[in-house]
Amino acid sequence: MDASPQEFRAIVERHQARVFSIAYRILGESGVAEEVAQDVFLELHRNLPRLASEEHLTAWLRRVACHRGTDALRRRAARGGMAAEEYQDGMALRPVVRDFIPLMNRVEQLLLTLPPQQRAVMLLRYQEDLEPEDIALELKMPLATVRSYLQRGVKMLRAKADRTLKEYSRG
Repeated sequence: MDASPQEFRAIVERHQARVFSIAYRILGESGVAEEVAQDVFLELHRNLPRLASEEHLTAWLRRVACHRGTDALRRRAARGGMAAEEYQDGMALRPVVRDFIPLMNRVEQLLLTLPPQQRAVMLLRYQEDLEPEDIALELKMPLATVRSYLQRGVKMLRAKADRTLKEYSRG
């Protein structure tokens, strides 16, 4: 796929919300998600001639956004920032729950408690509406792993949501 500067700008405008959304939901920070989205589009500019169709382009953007988002999480952990594993016990969620927040914010906070790879799988399934087979192809992981991540992810989110609601009702 070749594109003039105007065509490339149109591609970015068409896909920027999706790329940012994936990065934001993986990272939980809009500033870092913006940086990741910019990196994804810079990489797209270099790789655009290799992409054969609009479907290939969309799949490529989703995959690269997931990978760059998880890479950013690893870099943050290496620098001493809060690692995804630290979210798992819910400690990052407790201060937020004390205040009234809309349901979607709670769901996003709960999603941040999942490990990065599982979070990416959940986003592709429930935000991007991809089938498990397509997720396996995009993330280059076994289909059984994708299905396991989905099953365990839903189970973990339900349990965390139950605990959160109980803490909120007591608090």
